[in-house]
Amino acid sequence: MNIEPTPVAAVVPALVAAPARRTRAPKRKTRITIYLDDEVLDEFRSLSERCGTGYQTLINAALRKRLGTPFPETGVV
Repeated sequence: MNIEPTPVAAVVPALVAAPARRTRAPKRKTRITIYLDDEVLDEFRSLSERCGTGYQTLINAALRKRLGTPFPETGVV
């Protein structure tokens, strides 16, 4: 009795197939280092805890509001 092994690709094709490549979203933000007053940062962190939005997002929203530029679809008012 001669049994030939079944190729792995025939049994589990998903494991052998090349992984699908994800396309990156366009870059919209740049990482920076900035020094802020402790009181300012504490206030944004406190606000962040109260409203459930990240403090960096809130700082970005405050800067956008001051500059008068429109907000992207983030849900921050």
